[in-house]
Amino acid sequence: MTTGPLLYVCVRPQQGAAAAEYESFRTAMKLDESQLGRHDLVREPLPAEALERYRGFLVGGSPFNLADPESTKTDVQRRLEADLERIAARAAEGDGPAALFTCYGIGVVTRMLGGVVSRRYPEDTGPVTIQLTADAASDPLFGGLADRFTALTAHKEGTGETPAGARLLAVNDACPVQAYVVGDRLYATQFHPEPTTRAFTERMAVYRDDGYFEADDYDRIAGRVLAASVTEPARLLRAFARRFAATA
Repeated sequence: MTTGPLLYVCVRPQQGAAAAEYESFRTAMKLDESQLGRHDLVREPLPAEALERYRGFLVGGSPFNLADPESTKTDVQRRLEADLERIAARAAEGDGPAALFTCYGIGVVTRMLGGVVSRRYPEDTGPVTIQLTADAASDPLFGGLADRFTALTAHKEGTGETPAGARLLAVNDACPVQAYVVGDRLYATQFHPEPTTRAFTERMAVYRDDGYFEADDYDRIAGRVLAASVTEPARLLRAFARRFAATA
């Protein structure tokens, strides 16, 4: 584990994809490696002192699915989800570290809050339109973003209702809950805020045969991704860094 005021928590078994995701977060947030540490939660449990050591956590995506039956999950996935819930619960308390959970991570937070995660709300791989809610205007992170913007998604599960205790910040038609906040320190997004379009196509290549899209459609979908403009999601990450990393 490397250290910094913020910690990227890897939940991807594919180490190459995880390393690239870390770099995407770090670059989007304009942080150096001393400001954004990283921990591979797939291979190492969360250290007990982590929740006191860091000012904030960034949780990336994963090929795991929270809605899969518990009987089909590996011991690693169950342990990993328990550690993620510890991070989310601590951030929800409001007097400790902040956290931003993305894609797979929003499901962890939703379940912790008693919400339902299911395969009823998947989104195709590629660019989608995100619409902010009225509550987003006064939020410290989302308030500076455009009311409508393009982001990148690729997921097999989602939720149709905001979980109890959360304020809905962003929506779209295919997956109604795109972002929410709990208190003022726990954020979750269904869309990926960190990758450039080029980085996203490289991630698509890693997961080409994992059922997110037809493998033969890679070139067509990659073309749509590369043609998209995804400026606002990175601004969200920079706002998180300014607010929660004292050295950012």
